[in-house]
Amino acid sequence: MAVDKDAELEELIRTAGGEEGTEDDAGAGLDLATLLMVTRRSLPWMVFLILLGVTAAWLYLRYTPPIYQSSSTLKIDQKSQSGVLGLESAGKAVDARQSSKNLAGEVELIKSSVIYQRLRDSLDLDVNYFAEGTVLASEVYKTSPFRVEYRIKDNSFYNRKFNLNFLDANRFRLTYLLNGQEAGGEYRFGQPISTPQMELTIYRTSPATGAEELKVNYYFVINDDGAMARYFDENLVVEIVNPEANTIGISFKDNNALKAHDIVDKIDTLYLQEKLAKNSLASQQTLAFLEGQLDENSRKLQQAEVALQDFVRRNKTFDVKNDMGTIVEQTAEMQKEREELRLKINALADLTGLIGQNRVFVREGQSLEQSIPAIGALENPQIAEQISILNEQQGDLNRLLESYRPTTTAVQLKQEALEYTRRNIRGLLQGTKELLQREMAEIDRKQREMDARLQLLPEKETELARLRRPFELYEKSYLMLMDKKVEFSIAKAGTTPDFQILSPASMPQAPIFPVKLIVYAIGLAAGIFLGLALVATRYLMHNTVTNIRELERNTAAPVLGVVPSYDKEKLAVSKLIVDKNPKSAISEAIRSIRTNLEFMSTSKKTKRMISITSTISGEGKTFVAVNLGGIIALSDLRVIILDLDMRKPKVNLAFEAENTKGISTILINRHSVEECIQKTSIPTLDFISAGPTPPNPSELILHPEFDQMLAHLQEIYDVVIIDTPPVGLVTDGILIMRKVDIPIYIVRADYSKKSFLKNINKLVRGSGFNKLTTILNDARAGGMYGYGYGYGYGYGYGYGAGYGYYEETKAPTGLLNRLRRRFS
Repeated sequence: MAVDKDAELEELIRTAGGEEGTEDDAGAGLDLATLLMVTRRSLPWMVFLILLGVTAAWLYLRYTPPIYQSSSTLKIDQKSQSGVLGLESAGKAVDARQSSKNLAGEVELIKSSVIYQRLRDSLDLDVNYFAEGTVLASEVYKTSPFRVEYRIKDNSFYNRKFNLNFLDANRFRLTYLLNGQEAGGEYRFGQPISTPQMELTIYRTSPATGAEELKVNYYFVINDDGAMARYFDENLVVEIVNPEANTIGISFKDNNALKAHDIVDKIDTLYLQEKLAKNSLASQQTLAFLEGQLDENSRKLQQAEVALQDFVRRNKTFDVKNDMGTIVEQTAEMQKEREELRLKINALADLTGLIGQNRVFVREGQSLEQSIPAIGALENPQIAEQISILNEQQGDLNRLLESYRPTTTAVQLKQEALEYTRRNIRGLLQGTKELLQREMAEIDRKQREMDARLQLLPEKETELARLRRPFELYEKSYLMLMDKKVEFSIAKAGTTPDFQILSPASMPQAPIFPVKLIVYAIGLAAGIFLGLALVATRYLMHNTVTNIRELERNTAAPVLGVVPSYDKEKLAVSKLIVDKNPKSAISEAIRSIRTNLEFMSTSKKTKRMISITSTISGEGKTFVAVNLGGIIALSDLRVIILDLDMRKPKVNLAFEAENTKGISTILINRHSVEECIQKTSIPTLDFISAGPTPPNPSELILHPEFDQMLAHLQEIYDVVIIDTPPVGLVTDGILIMRKVDIPIYIVRADYSKKSFLKNINKLVRGSGFNKLTTILNDARAGGMYGYGYGYGYGYGYGYGAGYGYYEETKAPTGLLNRLRRRFS
């Protein structure tokens, strides 16, 4: 019998496991209902993040000083009058070469220290005046109520902050840091302030002091040349707008719009003044130098020409170097021919040595030239043909010798033909060798003639080179000086500067940075992005069953009911509470489950057996079993609860009873069923605890005594409720579920993983548990029905939980609470 039970259990496990590969994953794909639920719960956070992004943008704009930009455009023309002088084409050539260089030079002139220094002096930019605000300090350009004149003795006092506060219309307080300590004092306007480090005199720029000026904290900074140069370099931009139109753009950025405008306007003025102040002095000096050099160079050039003409008349040649080159080329050609002849003679010697060898010259897969390279060097087809014949004859002879003796007639005839061919080849080689030797002798004779002519050329070449060097030098110098003279003459006579301001310095109306619309758009987009990221993150992390809709959608088993949360008290373990709170929401929910159990029964028998299990410990199966048994017992039915979770017994803890005897002792025949039945506070409700933990719980359940015990209890009680072990951890509960009328599977809201629902589907579709039903336990507010409770106990199969059941509380009132409940 035990063997049959083991086989039945193994078949049950195999059948359940076989469906795993075909079962769809619970919650696979996009769950729109869950996404909508997560989105609704995240709406307050999304609104908060959007407001946070907009607020961050506002704070950024509030605490970021604005930057203004003023710009202008200059057109630089070169009006040429060379056409009047008949030199229009030359003038165009000069303009084309110098156009791009001129514009780059103008850019460097505008950004030069000369313009910087004149700009600093003309606008009094060496001293910056500021008024401290609540958040930022603003420069009071041209509106400062005072003016500073200074002479700095200690360079460390440049770029230093000097604080100034008005005391009244004639007095002020000046403070600054000196060696880490605050220094200064009270002075009168116009009073010289002399220290070892500096001399200052501060004047008023307005006749009276208002009440507002007395409240403002002013300060000024005296800039040195380096600071001013860095200020201009960082904020001034000069660039070529259109090289073909000769236009240059000038722009300047500053935190003060009026200051940026004045600087660009003053740069335009100073640049024009600097260009107009320049004249053609450099061109005049260059022309005077060129005139003197031309006269001296012309005299020396004439002397060189006379000497060169005399040499040509005497030697009847003007190009000795060309004659020498011709002789050298002819000598090189003869050397090349001589080398080729030498190679051919060597090739003849090599072939002569090969002819006397009794072997095949051509290897298999190669040509005659590849096997005997000397044949290709001779370029004699007759010799190549004879050697080919000799090669074939030698091959035939070798093959014949493999079958016949050397004294046979056939072999001797082959040898005679072979010797004849060798004599022919030797004759051809000898004749070719004599011909090549005669050609080499002729080349040697011509070589000696060329060497004799070549020995006479160096003396003439040396003389000609000595005469030609000064001539060429003076000629090039003369032409270069003439070109320079013409070029500078055209630049002086044909070019006049002409400047035009195409667009004057603009007055900035709005800052270029930061742009409010862009900053607010970025803040809004960042808030929306963070809100969507929050929704996505919460959705991806949402891996637990939340409400009854998810349970119904992802399982094939019907939902028997929902057990709401209960938070009246926190219990260390599950307890019977329906007898103490018969009118509570949790009691009504379990009554609804009791009613639904009536519809699940397909037979008319009044006695039923119910099993309650879950995937893992902590999902509340013991709590549901105890209180469901209590509700059924309150309807005047005799109910008994069996604790079959012998590894982690908990039913006895729910009734605060001992666990010294129970199911385990009954199955080993140590106690009878009647001895282990324990009473509860409800007269019609009894229970049997699990008993001492045995070493083999699974084997005890398979024992025949287990079926006898169930049959005996069904005779005594109307309803038998079995608290089974979690089926996700051990397999005991699966076999127990086979024996009952109604198996119930507990799923705890916000605790059970969605992947646990696969176990339910496998039991229904793969193992044939068609009557399996589910109960959603611990359904909190927002899960479906709006209750709130929790329970906890810290034990069970590696899963620890600490939660307790609580009595429901009154729904919160007020607008804020209603909104919170609405979005939750």
